[in-house]
Amino acid sequence: MRTVESGGAEMVLGAVEDMGVGRRARGLDRAFEILDYLRGLRRPARPNEIAVGIAAPKSTTYELVGLMLKAGMLEYADKEGRVFLGRKLYFLGLAYQSQFDLTRECRSYLDELAETTRETSQLCMLDGNKYTVAMMCEGARPFRISSDVGERIPIPWTASGRLLVSHLSDEEILAFIPKEDFVLPSGARLAAKAFLAEVHKARKDGFFSFDSLADNFTHCFAAPVYQGQAVCAATLCLIAPREDATRNHARYRDALSTAARSLSEKAASSPLSVLRAVP
Repeated sequence: MRTVESGGAEMVLGAVEDMGVGRRARGLDRAFEILDYLRGLRRPARPNEIAVGIAAPKSTTYELVGLMLKAGMLEYADKEGRVFLGRKLYFLGLAYQSQFDLTRECRSYLDELAETTRETSQLCMLDGNKYTVAMMCEGARPFRISSDVGERIPIPWTASGRLLVSHLSDEEILAFIPKEDFVLPSGARLAAKAFLAEVHKARKDGFFSFDSLADNFTHCFAAPVYQGQAVCAATLCLIAPREDATRNHARYRDALSTAARSLSEKAASSPLSVLRAVP
């Protein structure tokens, strides 16, 4: 009888421990949601606004915000209780960059591309199921014609997006990209069949360019940076006014493709590289 009771107690204790682990895991997930929400919002917010934004209980959000404030992951932005990303994250980012990785190597490539073409150059990657500009070097123009670093953009809106999902099957691509992301800035819907055809072309050519879907003035060039098993982990891009892009298309394509091939070779030989393709 004691053995049965002992075994039952162990089962109950194990279940309680599992529940504790589950709550901690959910709390950790929520903490990352808070950081991602503030990053996307790009301004300070009160905890109750954050709770609404991430669809979390207010009590949980206030508790997590308090813990993250103590840890330096968040900081108060004003006297009204708004919080934003903390400097601890900046120092963690510096530690991340202290290791050899291709994001640091990319800087010289972006600088050279911007200097030789006079256009804005970018390193672009996936952030979850969205496209984002990870690094950028402004071209020699008096006005900006590019998106903000870190801004999350639907994959179908971008030239790079065709390359960044090119290692996936058609079924995997359609399961990966949210259906609402095929609605373009104009309000028109991009047909999935047309998008997949462009992905196939990008995969075959090892390059993709088109007139930007986000505005009426620019043309986007993208070349793949491969890392292992022909997976496009990132892209090097040029953003140019449409007239200049038409006039210099071959030159821009050659310069971009040459830089991307060189960076791919470094990615293949660097065991510490942190370029990652998602998924």
